[in-house]
Amino acid sequence: MFKKFSQLGRAFMLPIAILPVAGLLLGIGGALSNASAVQAYPFLNQEWLQVILKVMSAAGNAVFANLALIFAIGVAVGLAKGDKGTAGLAGGVAYLVYTATISGLLQLFAKEGATIDTGVVGSIVIGGMVAYLHNRYRKIELPQFLGFFGGSRFIPIIASLSAIIIGAFFYIIWPPIQNGLTTVGEQIARMGSIGTFFYGFLLRLTGAVGLHHTIYPLFWYTSLGGVEEVAGKSIVGAQNIFFAQLADPHHTGLFTYGTRFFAGRFATMMFGLPAACLAMYHAIPKANRKKNGGLYFSGGLTSFLTGITEPVEYMFLFVAPWLYVVHAFLDGLSFYFADILNIRIGNSFSGGFIDFLLFGVLQGNDHTNWIKVIPFGLAWAVIYYFVFRFCIAKFKVAIPGMEVEEITDEANENVSSDLYQQSLQIIEALGGQANIESVTACATRLRVAVVDPQKVNKEVFKQLKATAVLEVKGGIQAVFGGKSDLYSQEINQILGHE
Repeated sequence: MFKKFSQLGRAFMLPIAILPVAGLLLGIGGALSNASAVQAYPFLNQEWLQVILKVMSAAGNAVFANLALIFAIGVAVGLAKGDKGTAGLAGGVAYLVYTATISGLLQLFAKEGATIDTGVVGSIVIGGMVAYLHNRYRKIELPQFLGFFGGSRFIPIIASLSAIIIGAFFYIIWPPIQNGLTTVGEQIARMGSIGTFFYGFLLRLTGAVGLHHTIYPLFWYTSLGGVEEVAGKSIVGAQNIFFAQLADPHHTGLFTYGTRFFAGRFATMMFGLPAACLAMYHAIPKANRKKNGGLYFSGGLTSFLTGITEPVEYMFLFVAPWLYVVHAFLDGLSFYFADILNIRIGNSFSGGFIDFLLFGVLQGNDHTNWIKVIPFGLAWAVIYYFVFRFCIAKFKVAIPGMEVEEITDEANENVSSDLYQQSLQIIEALGGQANIESVTACATRLRVAVVDPQKVNKEVFKQLKATAVLEVKGGIQAVFGGKSDLYSQEINQILGHE
């Protein structure tokens, strides 16, 4: 079960990776082409500049308007074991057939004006269906007179036919589910700030094993995140609503209440975790600070600018899991306080300074209450610093640099600087090709599903400068930072998986 959820989480990463760029286009274009911004800053009132900005806004909005289609393609590609291009094409075609089926049935049998929006749930089902058919039948051999339609060409055909069946099935079952999701969303809203705390806490807690990608899309893109009327259209999902309001030049007042699923990130990512890095740096012996200072500085800076927190979290997650629980609890509190302070900042991907500037500062305090983030964040930095400093000192947490690590010259000699050679070493350390089921990567982790975890030599990963190596059920996760994706591509190429 863990492996299946982990695979789904990895598949989400491909379409989600598109969102920051789209968010930047929509954020910059929408913010600087807004009538109030032009009035406040007359230098923006240049015809050529406004054309560019409006095109940027339209381009970014196009991504979010077609997010379900993108997810269907992304999930199909992410779960396919080979020939991923065909899987992506089949995913796109199948989703179009799926939506057309539902629309046709609504026209024939439903009341005028009735709608069914399955959102990301439908796209996940379609993408998963396509991936299953692709992995099972992409090498199918048909009778000679149908030979042209065999192999990978068979997948878009069978996927489209299957999409008709799934579309009809969703037409029957989805209306009560849609009503149920709306009711659940209303119940979460009634929980108020306590519900926001639990969302933040569980999101961070599941992030330890990379399962958070299966949680937040339900709030970002479905009725669990709310339903709002924006510019005459009914919009579903917290992030969809936020970007619809962002694109609406007539929107006034604070952004949607659904931004409570985003706003709590900024205090933790911009202030809390950088302060935790400073606490860890001060906790290690002075003799080791020069050698390890760059590690803590880069981790804190990455968290501050981009909101990518894994480089920091993996410094203490595996040596002190209980400290990660404390961190998750604090992050839940950050969501809680951001909610009661009425901070209404959305984001495209994460809660770093870039998103804070685009979706907080540039949108105006009357839309976001971004000014409140500064004093709250500074207080949060102090809390994080002293909590981490106390816990590390009290319980002698073995963070990087706490003890002098002696690596022999022989070990160093065994580590090649060449990406290809390093990838060969990783394959050997994983027990050889026969022991490797699949190799993927997220933002910072190399994820490998293996047949027998006992055959894995973790020391090689450490010699190759992995921040941490985690043995999960059915596989290994090694934290290489930005180099993880490079290793994944090189290893798959060597193994002939691409």
